[in-house]
Amino acid sequence: MTSWYEGPLAAFDIETTGVDVETDRIVSAAVVVQDSAGARPRVSRWLVTPGIPVPRAATALHGLTEDRLCREGRWPAPVMEEIGRELAELSAAGKPLVVMNAPFDLTLLDRELRRHRASSLARYLENRPLCVLDPRVIDRHLDRHRKGRRTLTDLCAEYGVRRDEAHDATADAHAAMEVARAVGRRFAERLEPMSPAELHARQAVWHAAQARGLEEWFARSGSTESVDPAWPMRPELRAAA
Repeated sequence: MTSWYEGPLAAFDIETTGVDVETDRIVSAAVVVQDSAGARPRVSRWLVTPGIPVPRAATALHGLTEDRLCREGRWPAPVMEEIGRELAELSAAGKPLVVMNAPFDLTLLDRELRRHRASSLARYLENRPLCVLDPRVIDRHLDRHRKGRRTLTDLCAEYGVRRDEAHDATADAHAAMEVARAVGRRFAERLEPMSPAELHARQAVWHAAQARGLEEWFARSGSTESVDPAWPMRPELRAAA
């Protein structure tokens, strides 16, 4: 029987106007689907006119200027509809979805669906919840004593994965997928007994523990910064009374 990391996988990635999942917007997105390791991927990609200014710092990161997005991007509402439907189809087909730092990408997508479609990611998925594989969470749990950061750039270097263009949604989605496969191969003895669904459930526990550990580290450094333990998506913020 083929291991999950050699079989069908999909991956999702976004580029944004910033790092606040409640207020920032998606400017580009990509879904990459691969039927097996090494197979030719199928790619869906989107450019979005975000409807708010694109900060220079964001453009410096992903290269997407406000002018280009106004000329070549599409309005957010139909794009979010297409992304929501595509993820729902992948979920219904039973394809695990690789999302690097899932709480950021999936939460921001959910907020965009609420903003532009008066809906939510959960409503698009209905009774077919995503099975998410987050390379950052898995790697941090399985190799917890390795020093250094765990960004996609760092993980690509650690696992020998080629990344054609940093901070491009398509390239990053494909790179995250290859990192997930590489993590699976390196830790096959520990991961092979788990189905993707079992691994999804364990990642929620692992991420919560990692969040507590990071908060403790912040506290020792004199910071009161908090880390949301929710995974793979943060809960909706309640409106102030």
